[in-house]
Amino acid sequence: MRDAELQDLLAFAAVAEQRSFRAAAARRGGSASALSAAVRRLEERLGVRLLNRTTRSVQATEAGARLLERLRPALAGVSEALDSVNAYRDRPAGTLRLNVPGVVARLMLPDLLARFMIAYPEIVVEVQAEDRFIDVLGEGFDAGVRYDERLEQDMIAVPIGPRTQRYVCVAAPSYLTRAGVPQHPRELLGHACIRHRFLHGTMLPWEFEREGEVINVSPPACLTTNSLEMQRAAVAAGRGIACTFEGFYADLLAAGSIVEILPEWSTPFSGPFLFYHDRRHVPAPLKAFIDFLKQERART
Repeated sequence: MRDAELQDLLAFAAVAEQRSFRAAAARRGGSASALSAAVRRLEERLGVRLLNRTTRSVQATEAGARLLERLRPALAGVSEALDSVNAYRDRPAGTLRLNVPGVVARLMLPDLLARFMIAYPEIVVEVQAEDRFIDVLGEGFDAGVRYDERLEQDMIAVPIGPRTQRYVCVAAPSYLTRAGVPQHPRELLGHACIRHRFLHGTMLPWEFEREGEVINVSPPACLTTNSLEMQRAAVAAGRGIACTFEGFYADLLAAGSIVEILPEWSTPFSGPFLFYHDRRHVPAPLKAFIDFLKQERART
């Protein structure tokens, strides 16, 4: 196979995996127009359409899906072969691609990744923060971060970040002076609340637990947003009550700008895990990150 043909196959696989010329170009470090030209050449050479293109999406045709299915093992083998050379380097190099929830990206990864990147300067880290559950390996990531209730059976899980976390209900003193302090989770139904809506549209109920009793409430919202900054500003301004990860409001709580309510109903839960598929070959950048996490855990 000539190098040009291989490059066209790689371009097709990248676009089919990402379902977007622009996203594939960003990942490969090229241009969307160059990828489009490569896919066109491949389609002309094979005499069959591989991708259906619209202004909003790119989807593999039946022939394209079959080709991608056959290409994946071969491309994975090439990647593993190239990565095996890392064993002969003083320090591993390459790209580490992670998919993580927004809370992990905001509260845990910044300091952790700063130390990792100092220890492994030749590893490039790509982080995609989103609150949807995806096939991590299928979408081109080396690993993901999830909480234990979302982990699948065939995953290997490594602790990352704090081992316990809490959800807290918070409000500004000015709001509580005006509206009163709720003494029970169900009293939140009579308060102005600031709710989080995920990008896929879900708005989860607030869960409370005390001495084995679990209560879920969905209070009325005076503000609904997926923006943490807007939620923080509204709470600090005394517009209502929010319930979310304690770490999001740790600085405001420490400063006394806001206070916790219903603390006896806040039960700690398990912290997140880095997870990856059980497979024979773990890419060198991922192995380095796993070893780094274990060393961090041993020091604490």
